[in-house]
Amino acid sequence: MAKFRVGRVGEQIKKEISSLIQTELKDPRIGFITVTGVDVTNDLSLARVYLSILGSEEQREATLHALGKAKGFLRSELGRRMRLRHTPEIEFRFDSSIEYGSHIEALLQEINRGAPNA
Repeated sequence: MAKFRVGRVGEQIKKEISSLIQTELKDPRIGFITVTGVDVTNDLSLARVYLSILGSEEQREATLHALGKAKGFLRSELGRRMRLRHTPEIEFRFDSSIEYGSHIEALLQEINRGAPNA
């Protein structure tokens, strides 16, 4: 039963963090971000937020740095919106799965262009 709650809390954190980043944060260092997933520990003490960030490597680093600075604000707003007894610590991680998927797609298209039509 506790696993279901952890999953629901994780999905709600994903929704709220995404909304907060889009509407509340006005830092110019923050680029185009997609929240791809949230892993929450069983005791709800830590939430790992996985982000896909569009842009160059230095833009990604600047965005992660800006989000690190805004971590306290995001956590307090999350606690206010979700009304949990203890708001989990937030840890941001870069998720390269979308970038990897587009790379594989480009490779497959290149292979298909080179293959003879049968």
